[in-house]
Amino acid sequence: MYNVTDIKNLTIGVLGGHSALDVCHGAKKYGFKTLAVCQKGRDLTYSKYYKTRDGKGCIDEVIMVDKFDDILKPEIQKQLLDRNTIFIHNRYFWVYFKDFSKIENDFKVPIYGSRSLVKLEERDQPNNQYVLLEKAGIRTPKIIRRGDSGMKDEKLKKILENYFEGSGRPLLVKVNEAIRGYERAFFIVTKTNEFFETSEKMIKEGKITKKDLDNAVIEEFVIGAQVNFNFFYSPLTDELELLGTDTRRQTSLDGFLRLNSVVQIKLLESGYTPTMIETGHIACTVKESILEKAFAAGDKFVKTLKKEVPPGIIGPFALQGAVSSEEGREEIIIFDVSMRIPGSPGTVFTPYSRYLYGDSISYGERIAMEIKQAVSLNRLNEILT
Repeated sequence: MYNVTDIKNLTIGVLGGHSALDVCHGAKKYGFKTLAVCQKGRDLTYSKYYKTRDGKGCIDEVIMVDKFDDILKPEIQKQLLDRNTIFIHNRYFWVYFKDFSKIENDFKVPIYGSRSLVKLEERDQPNNQYVLLEKAGIRTPKIIRRGDSGMKDEKLKKILENYFEGSGRPLLVKVNEAIRGYERAFFIVTKTNEFFETSEKMIKEGKITKKDLDNAVIEEFVIGAQVNFNFFYSPLTDELELLGTDTRRQTSLDGFLRLNSVVQIKLLESGYTPTMIETGHIACTVKESILEKAFAAGDKFVKTLKKEVPPGIIGPFALQGAVSSEEGREEIIIFDVSMRIPGSPGTVFTPYSRYLYGDSISYGERIAMEIKQAVSLNRLNEILT
């Protein structure tokens, strides 16, 4: 258990990226000091443009490091501990450490939330998100090949041929980017040869590697309205909240879809493949008839994680998927899980937290509310790891 020495003088700390501004804005609103650990050359958003000054901004202090994983250095950790820092982690924070155990064991700064869950978003981990979703009884796309399966191309070719003979649905390939290993270079295939032709082209262009391709997940592409269900579970109240819903904005797919079909076909025939790199989010809403199904999935996931990976979910998480219409009914199918704060600050612009609290609140505000309540109840140790 990681503790802070002075609960009346807390600082909320973040890594300079992902959801740092959202977190710090919420922390400032509830009276906390804020701090961002920034990498030199990638710091101006925090050290200049949103730096606290003259009643503006939300970043009180910046600790500069040569590279993000320097946050593990004893002198950096000491600065954080001296400021009674509670660190709000996100995927951006974890991906800079290839060995997740370094954060789990060597980062002595208290983390809000569970430090044992984020690694389970990775496909090569035991009891990973796919396994947990299955144990929770939450519907997921059909998996053609799991990551790190060791499957040879010859066997994969036969599996793909059998799949496409019996199904007209496309497949989604989730392969890590060559340069940004923490992001995935998705591509869609509709026939067996297309998988090998597209992947070979991407390897030659340096977008992916053969090793990452061999470890890529291949799953059924769900044709439906994509929605991220962004939840918050409070151990203090044992309540699940839906903070908001959003959908992804991806480059270069978004621009490609805005072209007319004639231009699209010409581009595809010339060998162009649109990329699906997540570059932002769009706030969206769902019909109220969908909400009960969303909450049911969220409840199942919370209960499963309490059992499988105690203490389970603390605070924010997201079930990312699509609403598909099948046989006259709508079903939620989940294809990704975020077991920490999601990356979209736009959830505040959906009405679901307003229905609960009277006003819409951001993830940063909700986290600050939870920490403040835990302090007042002397239960801070229940939300820190």
